[in-house]
Amino acid sequence: MTAPVTHVEHVMGTVFSFTVRDPGPRTAATLERIVTRLHRIDELFSTYRPESEISRLGRGELPLTACDPDVGWVLDRCAELTAETDGYFTATPGGRLDPSGYVKGWAVEEASRALRDSGSGHHCVSGGGDVQTAGGPWRIGIADPHRPGAVARVVTGHDLAVATSGTAERGPHILDPHTGRPATTLASLTLLGPHLTRLDALTTAAFAMPTPLPWLTTHNIPALAIHPDGHHEHTPTFP
Repeated sequence: MTAPVTHVEHVMGTVFSFTVRDPGPRTAATLERIVTRLHRIDELFSTYRPESEISRLGRGELPLTACDPDVGWVLDRCAELTAETDGYFTATPGGRLDPSGYVKGWAVEEASRALRDSGSGHHCVSGGGDVQTAGGPWRIGIADPHRPGAVARVVTGHDLAVATSGTAERGPHILDPHTGRPATTLASLTLLGPHLTRLDALTTAAFAMPTPLPWLTTHNIPALAIHPDGHHEHTPTFP
């Protein structure tokens, strides 16, 4: 049996990790292309790089028509999510152009899709704690926001995406777009689904909502909420 192939890449201000359980002759080259693509996405969308296209666009120095096509495509998807979530997802948090709430999940899922296209049906890609798997079963630990390094829950599944937003690492940094104030209702919120791109954005949006679980229940999205006092709450579909 072929040993799994793993890779870790520091990019986009976080750590991306790859585990391929069924490596083939195209795996190494595909991982190289993925890493190159992740750094390109960082060059386009990093709000910490003053020379990035998203930074220049936000300052009015670069028209959207002169940007890489990915920039316009991402902003169109963000606009759709803004409408879907009644404005709780936005590409302009605090009035500043910043589609990071969409970009990271999109980058992770795109990497997984590239591995699938190369012939892999059993792999796991994670970026900044958000995970996209193919095949399985995979066991994914959900971090405990009150105990650094500890796991609050473990979920198991096939072809599973897991997205978490919370205050543990960066403090209250997700803004409620309707008030402009940091969201503090929850300590962390984890959503499950098949595709990380949309799921990651919805996690950011729901975390900003005053009462996210009824909205998530209505939309049939499995969710686990951990409150500031430590108690857990979940939607009926959360395993």
